[in-house]
Amino acid sequence: MRKKILFILLSVFSLFIYACKKETAIQETLSSFLGFKQPVNFPVPAYKLENNSVTEGGFLLGRALFYEPRLSRDNTISCGSCHIQSSGFTQHGHDVSHGIDDRLGSRNSPPIMNLAWNKTFFWDGGVFDLDLQPVNPITNPVEMDEKIENVLLKLKQMPKYLQLFKQAFGTTEITNVRMMKALSQFMVMCVSANSKYDRVMRKEGGQAFTPDELAGYAIFKDKCSSCHTEPLFTDGSFRNNGIAAGPNNDEGRYLITLNPADQYKFKVPSLRNLSYTAPYMHDGRFLTLNGVLTHYTSEVKQTPNLDPALQQNGQPGLIISGDDKLKLLSFLKTLDDKDFVTRKDLSEQ
Repeated sequence: MRKKILFILLSVFSLFIYACKKETAIQETLSSFLGFKQPVNFPVPAYKLENNSVTEGGFLLGRALFYEPRLSRDNTISCGSCHIQSSGFTQHGHDVSHGIDDRLGSRNSPPIMNLAWNKTFFWDGGVFDLDLQPVNPITNPVEMDEKIENVLLKLKQMPKYLQLFKQAFGTTEITNVRMMKALSQFMVMCVSANSKYDRVMRKEGGQAFTPDELAGYAIFKDKCSSCHTEPLFTDGSFRNNGIAAGPNNDEGRYLITLNPADQYKFKVPSLRNLSYTAPYMHDGRFLTLNGVLTHYTSEVKQTPNLDPALQQNGQPGLIISGDDKLKLLSFLKTLDDKDFVTRKDLSEQ
């Protein structure tokens, strides 16, 4: 009998200790929340944080919404379905996005990364405000195919969200504006700024480029930096890079502006985390970075709107030797941010 009582007491005590440790871990996670921090080697964000400052409650709500499949018509597709963290918040391996009912989009899923510095969104720049950006995929018939009012009704039926909205905004009221602001708070926290390149630029821990990486950096600055400007590795502009029109004849920026000068222009993507985000280009036509470099050195098409940076030598394209390509690829790998694709606070909980 005494042994049984002792066993019960030890079991209860063990459960108590486990519960205390779990509670302590949760409290440490919460108390470590620092909000949005601008990396020291980054410019001032374009996003107006003064209009939607990142709070712990807002971030937690935004994260829950980002991974919430009820944002789609049949409750199967979340933002995280096409923007997978381990793939740099892209849909790795898919040339174009795969949405509801296995419908196919027409463009490659862009990364949810460093959006606080973006002034336009999507490959064609059709949205200019991060707080409005989620409306497009939620209502797009080949992505989530849902109505905003239906999403709100579903969320209002879940006690979880009543509590999360209250923690974020002070009351249980669930509105479109609040939902969008919470999603923005999560997305602006998706900051990739801890690659080897960043640590070298910040002179952290004695980090330095290898000879090949340093040579590749010089090649990058000579051949690529006019469009892929540091430290974001995009200038946010729209350019025609000489790729042939695909089967659906996507005319890019022209579909937004109707300006003939914008025909077949697409937003310059960031070069960060390329090891995680294949395939490449707006329609995912290139499976490898070697394919991308082959395009720029020997496959650029002469078109009326071809970017001037790609026709400086009397013929379209760039001149990069095979050895220089290898060095350039070595440098591009320094832009991979392993922390970004593994951070637990950005993961589905």
